[in-house]
Amino acid sequence: MTSASAAPASSRASAADLRRGLRAALPALSLALVIAAIAWLNPRAISYFGFTLMLNLAIPIALVTMAQMFVIACNDLDLSIGAFVGFVTCVSATWLRDEPWFGALALLGCVALYAALGALIYLRNLPSIVVTLGMSFVWQGLAILLLPKPGGRAPVWLQAIMGVKPPFIPFPIVAALLIAAVGWFGVMRTSYGAVLRGAGGNAIAIERAGWSLLKVKATLFALAGAFGVLSGMALVGITTSADANIGNGYTLLSIAGVILGGGEFVGGKVSPIGAVLGALTMAMAASPLLTFMNIPPDWQVAANGAILIIVLAARVLISRNGAER
Repeated sequence: MTSASAAPASSRASAADLRRGLRAALPALSLALVIAAIAWLNPRAISYFGFTLMLNLAIPIALVTMAQMFVIACNDLDLSIGAFVGFVTCVSATWLRDEPWFGALALLGCVALYAALGALIYLRNLPSIVVTLGMSFVWQGLAILLLPKPGGRAPVWLQAIMGVKPPFIPFPIVAALLIAAVGWFGVMRTSYGAVLRGAGGNAIAIERAGWSLLKVKATLFALAGAFGVLSGMALVGITTSADANIGNGYTLLSIAGVILGGGEFVGGKVSPIGAVLGALTMAMAASPLLTFMNIPPDWQVAANGAILIIVLAARVLISRNGAER
């Protein structure tokens, strides 16, 4: 009887492991399918130069997706990150170039303000969606005041960094691997990273263990601000100029990248590697793939939404099959 009962238990455990593996592999599978489709439509794009061109704007998207991931990790949502990236580009193309010390202090102040927002949301128990939506107008207004029309110029050193051409592997891929590695080590391999994730999954247990939820919330928002600053700097280094509206689409892209990468809105369930894969998938599907398919620009946003829905439907289907068993 013992061996007979152990066999079904073992098969259920292996099936559960298989489902978890499939869910974890969905971001990589989605990216692989997009790359395969591009290779089929335009084989010449699968080259050093092709990947550099296709993934050039994926670097700021990956960074902003990581920023959103930190906020989602504590069961919040940042609707201001796109406008914030636009403001950072304006600061980088003006103050950071003309008055480097003042520009650096301004960017550090932005990170500190993000931490203060996290603390305010926690202390006053405010809905993050409302607070960050309001801040989006603040960032947008400040960006317009600083740079009323597109212009400015990226610092020479920033252009040089974003223009690096390493041998064999395109720079965007190297940057994506570095972003994923830093995020994975910080969030998944450090003890405080476990606390940050635990605050979203079981805040009461984290607080009873002696950790300050106020510090946790402020830290997560500060990390979001830091990666948002890096995203804006990377974007202006690529485009060489700034625009107050350049980051408006990044809010939805960042949310989609986190969810596509296996993150969930509740429970502190996030994956830094999955977030970067999701960002790369959205970046490649947003322009190269849909352009090669001759889909009009007006329909490309809808096509991106369809890709996200298909992946989410596959994730739900895997989970539902597991629940039925």
